[in-house]
Amino acid sequence: MDSESSAAAGLLAALSRAAEILAELHHPFVRSQPFSYFFPPAGVRTGTAFTLPDGRELSFAVSISAANGEFHVDGVISVEGDVLLGLPRKTTSSIHDGLAVLDDYAGELAAPAGQLIDQQLDNIV
Repeated sequence: MDSESSAAAGLLAALSRAAEILAELHHPFVRSQPFSYFFPPAGVRTGTAFTLPDGRELSFAVSISAANGEFHVDGVISVEGDVLLGLPRKTTSSIHDGLAVLDDYAGELAAPAGQLIDQQLDNIV
């Protein structure tokens, strides 16, 4: 396998891991739906959206994109566009470094999920 094919395989594996970590987030009182989509010019976002009892959407998402020979990784937990936890954008010149950040960010977003969902539920009552 050449280096470009290896990088592509690594990207698919990292996206699958991130999607799996975030798709495993559940709460007994809140409906959830995993999502993944591409965005232009060369990016992908994956995560899980929770629909709160009041109809608002709480989402946990990571993304990686490529532009100008660099890779940009973001992670965010938000409610209807209001950021509850925004991880700093990391820019790397190496796809392998970008994928390591993507893995880390998925774990960092998953860690406080239960607590953040409970806080949002408490705010409704």
